[in-house]
Amino acid sequence: MKIDTGATAWMLAAAALVLLMTPGLAFFYGGMTRAKSVLNMMMMSFGAIISVTILWVLFGHSIAFTDNGSSFVNKFIGGFDAVGLKGVATQVSEGLLKDQSDNIPTMVFSMFQLTFAIITVALISGAIADRAKFGAWMTFTVAWATLVYFPVAHWVWGTGWLNKLGIEDFAGGTVVHVNAGAAGLALAFVLGKRRGWPKEPMRPHNLPFVLLGVGLLWFGWFGFNAGSELAVDGTTGLAFMNTQIATAVAAGAWALVEKLRDGHATTLGVASGAVAGLVAITPACGFVDPWAAIVLGAIAGVVCAYAIGLKYKLGYDDSLDVVGVHLVGGAIGALSLGFLAAYPFLPSQHKGLFYGGGAHQLGLQALGPVVIGLYSFVMAWVIGKIIDMTIGFRISADDEAAGIDVTAHAETAYDLAPAGGGASRAAVTGTAAPRAVSPDKKVEADA
Repeated sequence: MKIDTGATAWMLAAAALVLLMTPGLAFFYGGMTRAKSVLNMMMMSFGAIISVTILWVLFGHSIAFTDNGSSFVNKFIGGFDAVGLKGVATQVSEGLLKDQSDNIPTMVFSMFQLTFAIITVALISGAIADRAKFGAWMTFTVAWATLVYFPVAHWVWGTGWLNKLGIEDFAGGTVVHVNAGAAGLALAFVLGKRRGWPKEPMRPHNLPFVLLGVGLLWFGWFGFNAGSELAVDGTTGLAFMNTQIATAVAAGAWALVEKLRDGHATTLGVASGAVAGLVAITPACGFVDPWAAIVLGAIAGVVCAYAIGLKYKLGYDDSLDVVGVHLVGGAIGALSLGFLAAYPFLPSQHKGLFYGGGAHQLGLQALGPVVIGLYSFVMAWVIGKIIDMTIGFRISADDEAAGIDVTAHAETAYDLAPAGGGASRAAVTGTAAPRAVSPDKKVEADA
């Protein structure tokens, strides 16, 4: 089977773009936390890169994208023929057009999908900022990726039961965002509220970091969405354009809500609105007209701007609004296909109500977020509770007050010593040894 070198080159670039999104998320989340926990927040994203990469090679790809041969079992989980990525290097995957003109090496497809798995797990961390043990978080990433992400990817994008039903999800509104948002909500309940929340103000400590992070996310998301066509064709261009449209409109819509509601538009609001637009357009980017991307972006920007306030009414401490942006935004995008799905290759029965489709597809698009959201929530809650009852998931009250960066990582993000101090790494981490001085003076310790 002939490999399309152009499509392969694009998919390699798209995979790199999606991988960049996780460091972008680290900056986005890191800037939104307080100064004493920014390093831990960023470490949670980089920790997900480490654990999920290893799991994907060992069995993640195999569970998500192979067939186990059993008509019943395969509805829920893939096979184990590709454990350790065995044999994948010599395989070729057909593109969506099935015309042997857009075939890419399966290893490239696997790398692309790995980056999706990484950022999905990393997204969850924003719900539990400031208060989770790093070791417990790493344990959670292993368990949740294995028991939730890999099977759900098989359900929707592999040969699983939701795929067979006909649910559409172009780039991950359900698999990524609803999945991560529901897990974040569960962990927020397991770990409880931060000390002082919501009475004490917990404002973002570095808004330039937030804007840098959202810029990297926006840039990488073109690979996330347009790359999900797995080819270079008209749909790739449509997904690329729709990603830009919905993101810009949602950022503006969120800012407008802030201006009308609070009297001023904020940089944090524009950044959050952009992410809401990116999330909402993700499942729909290759299926809707550009005018529909404007509508979807506007709806996402407005609804998510209000949805983040639910945590104050319902009493759950979703630190960085994973629920209000990713769970709600992902559900909006998935459901929108029941109304707005138009083309290019959808069969008539899969199109939205506005394009001659029936209520059946709308029902399926509502089923996906409900089923995946409930499954992810329950599994994340169970995993989180087991971790909490064994090794403990939450840091101590004293450690939380002192700052998790110092207590968990022996580091601080910012050197506030007098200028010209030239502190060594040992001094920053608090491991400096006593320093000998002249005999007539006492031995002094490094600051």
